[in-house]
Amino acid sequence: MAILFFTNDQSAEVAPRWWAEYHGGSANTSSAVVSPNSTDFTIDAHETASANSTDRQTSLINSTQQAIKLNTTHNETSSFTTALTIITNLITEVKAVLATPPPYVSPGPYHVEYPSDYIFILDEPEKCREQNPFLVLMVPVAPYNRDAREAIRSTWGSERQVLGKEVCLFFLLGLPSGEETEQLQEKVLQESKEHQDLLQSNFLDSYKNLTIKTMVMMEWLSSRCPNASYAMKIDSDMFLNVNTLVNMLLLHAPKQNYQTGLVAQWGAVLRDPNSKWYLPTEAFHETVYPPYALGLGYVFTLDLPRKLVEASRHVKAIYIEDVYLGLCMRHLGFRPTNPPNGNLFQVSHVAHDRCTYSRLIATTTHSITHQVNAWKDLHKPGLPC
Repeated sequence: MAILFFTNDQSAEVAPRWWAEYHGGSANTSSAVVSPNSTDFTIDAHETASANSTDRQTSLINSTQQAIKLNTTHNETSSFTTALTIITNLITEVKAVLATPPPYVSPGPYHVEYPSDYIFILDEPEKCREQNPFLVLMVPVAPYNRDAREAIRSTWGSERQVLGKEVCLFFLLGLPSGEETEQLQEKVLQESKEHQDLLQSNFLDSYKNLTIKTMVMMEWLSSRCPNASYAMKIDSDMFLNVNTLVNMLLLHAPKQNYQTGLVAQWGAVLRDPNSKWYLPTEAFHETVYPPYALGLGYVFTLDLPRKLVEASRHVKAIYIEDVYLGLCMRHLGFRPTNPPNGNLFQVSHVAHDRCTYSRLIATTTHSITHQVNAWKDLHKPGLPC
């Protein structure tokens, strides 16, 4: 059964600015309730139409993957144009299925299995095998947000050898939506051709689809990077100190069944229908969430993706992606681990100070300029403290 979470409001990456406004427990030294933007989440009411289009979409993707040859030397323009046409047709088909969203329906009956039939339009299947990374950085990002991708490529995403360990970077995208999707997809294809670090799957890219995006990421890691040691999912608006991260992993991290970050404990489930973070009892009947690592940035061993994908087939899906991973972890009998230092991951903005930033792993930033300047300042010559 294919489950589609969707919304007409195609929100970009939503930084957890609201995080400190709600307190349902503790996250290391702070409290956390991670919640969605609004209450719409529905099963695909056009399931028959979606099922009937599956073969066609698969054919389109297969044709696209044949047409996109990033290193082609023959008839490159024609090949690129063909790929763009095919992907545009795919976007049109997906949007047609979701053209008229059905009214809100209680998700109670949807004891869903994670839909594992998503496929990749853009892929880098050999990167991990060729580079044999110790750490894989995965950045979910909206298709249109190239500025964020370029900022990361020029800062912490450019660090490929850290403390003698190989680091790999990928950006994860869904299909563009809204106006001018064809032009945007053309830009995405050009960017992929230039940088070869984009992964794009055939779901509509929106905030409500973050659970799908996260599980697609887990499937990709399981199949493409099984020999890497660790991965980190990190939002595109974050500052990342890769050196401190790798150092922590080398000194303190277990080799299996390990996830860490800013771990929320006893997060309250909001039941107020007027709250934009409302979750009805039909979707989740418990009053508190199990422990989970906040989605702004969490680290995990590479044995977990396969296990989490398997667990997702038995855990009812909700659209709060980090909570959902916490539910899957609980199903497996695991729980996220607090980092060795409670200050390593910060959800609230940390005033820039070179010494402070040298000692943390990740913190939110208020702008791309802040993100870039903080990284440049940290990497100036001389000791930071």
